[in-house]
Amino acid sequence: MKIELVVFDLAGTTVKDNQDVHRVLRVALRHAGVDISLEDANEVMGIPKPIAIRQLLEAKGYTPITNDFIDAIHTDFIKEMILFYETDKGVGEKEGVSETFAALKGKGIKVAVDTGFDRKITDAILDRMNWKKNNLIDASVTSDEVENGRPYPDLIFEAMKRTGITDINKVAKVGDTPSDMQEGTRAGCSCVVGITSGAFAKTELEREPHTHLISTIEELLPLVGAK
Repeated sequence: MKIELVVFDLAGTTVKDNQDVHRVLRVALRHAGVDISLEDANEVMGIPKPIAIRQLLEAKGYTPITNDFIDAIHTDFIKEMILFYETDKGVGEKEGVSETFAALKGKGIKVAVDTGFDRKITDAILDRMNWKKNNLIDASVTSDEVENGRPYPDLIFEAMKRTGITDINKVAKVGDTPSDMQEGTRAGCSCVVGITSGAFAKTELEREPHTHLISTIEELLPLVGAK
């Protein structure tokens, strides 16, 4: 069946990430008096950040965990993450992303991005990438715009609404975390692709539900009939 929409993750999948999100999340928690490792941060990559913060606090046995405390950490995380994406010289897309988006659109396939970030951080990323300016994406959906973020399928369903796609069998999901592949599988996507050059190694992604694993973004094209 022909794919009509591909939904891509951002950091680690289409946007360069040298554990930058991990580092900023770690700093935000440290500001609140909670120490986590980069490995701890990696375990919650891909999911909405307020939920990630709660899970990390619970794992560290922190008490009491209040919504106000989580909100304060998340606010700090947002501020630092926006500053990073707006100013850091290392921010950019991963190799081959714009070319892949253009090839998909050239075949009439819509391109969307979804993310565990909120809208403010996402807009900072999209402004740096110039994908909207260059007409390379059709929609973006953020975790604060749906009832449930990953691993639930809400982000994909919202991307379908925003792009006018009605058949989930014609949707592909691409991401670099277990929550990406769980999201695509729960949604019922006919193509669920893990990219092994992001936050998780191939051996880790192999354990998750998927249809394909790839190491570079360009390898997606023949899988969805765009090459």
